[in-house]
Amino acid sequence: MAGILAWFWNERFWLPHNVTWADLQSTEESSFPQAEDLYLAFPLAFCIFMIRLLFERFIAKPCALGLKVQANGPQKAQPNAILEKVFTAITKHPDEKRLEGLSKQLDWDVSSIQRWFRQRRNQEKPSTLTKFCESMWRFTFYLYIFTYGVRFLKKTPWLWNTRQCWNGYPYQPLMPDLHYYYIAELSFYWSLMFSQFIDIKRKDFGIMFTHHIVTVTLITFSYVTNLTRVGTLTLCLHDAADVVLEAAKMANYCKCQKLSDLLFLTFAIVFIVSRLGIFPLWILNTTLFELYEALGNFPALWVFNVLLVVLQILHCFWSYLIIKAAYKAISKGKVTKDDRSDIESSSDEEETVPRSKTLHSTVTTNGTGGANGTNGYLTGSTCSEEH
Repeated sequence: MAGILAWFWNERFWLPHNVTWADLQSTEESSFPQAEDLYLAFPLAFCIFMIRLLFERFIAKPCALGLKVQANGPQKAQPNAILEKVFTAITKHPDEKRLEGLSKQLDWDVSSIQRWFRQRRNQEKPSTLTKFCESMWRFTFYLYIFTYGVRFLKKTPWLWNTRQCWNGYPYQPLMPDLHYYYIAELSFYWSLMFSQFIDIKRKDFGIMFTHHIVTVTLITFSYVTNLTRVGTLTLCLHDAADVVLEAAKMANYCKCQKLSDLLFLTFAIVFIVSRLGIFPLWILNTTLFELYEALGNFPALWVFNVLLVVLQILHCFWSYLIIKAAYKAISKGKVTKDDRSDIESSSDEEETVPRSKTLHSTVTTNGTGGANGTNGYLTGSTCSEEH
């Protein structure tokens, strides 16, 4: 094991020329990022998850009920042992041949059986109350961590001049505020990694899981190699859009459609400007060019930039979906919902007349954080059809 670890953390791969891990050991005079610091993220991720449960139970839920958010889920299918057995053990989407067989066995017409399976699938969808509580938790965390990041960064020289990210690298002392910022973000994304398996299932589960893996990897490696200055810029940039996104979702769940539409359009602008404009021109420019000019080339630099490029590809995909939804909104005079992350994978169209045709969004981007996102972005379905 020691040999494997020594091979993995080879100094010639991770560090610039003539720099060793011994040079970055913390001393009484100065403190540097240490790999063992990151172990703290695991118990903190568990604590964040427990705080989330308490927050949703004792803060978000009363707020939702006070705002008259719908607490009941979709209409339940009538109990039927035979159909339930088929649903749980065989298939949730019976084909025509199976439907005809069940029709003869139960003496039901095929349309009634189709309706039962549709209601039974919808029965597994979470209630609007559950989704509101989840969004309120994410909104609260993103607002807190984004505010903290802005307050921290406005005092740093690298916010205004990205070349300062590499001034004195890698011998840049670790500031306590920066250490807290990194560990808090990493812990939150670890909690998302694990809770994603029990949270509301969405169509872009695989994409979001990939996003979280890239995010956690970027945070981890940038911390260990002391690329934390550019890391803080990336984290704060990604958190900005996620705050607006979760606010838009909450407004939609409260049926404040005009506010939801306004917030989603604001989110779309912030997302596209930050992810397709600022991120490549500010973050990628300094990691691809300014870092190379300051320090030359070393292998870890390529790993770091490849991960950032993967993140940018996800940004482009989600931006396409957002622009697609915005185009439909303008051309049809209504706003459709965000396809990235609020569409449950088990959802089916319910047999109800759509009540509204307004915009709804859901992302979790969080980019290196990101987010988010946060968090795919948009389909042509309407908000009411989802809920």
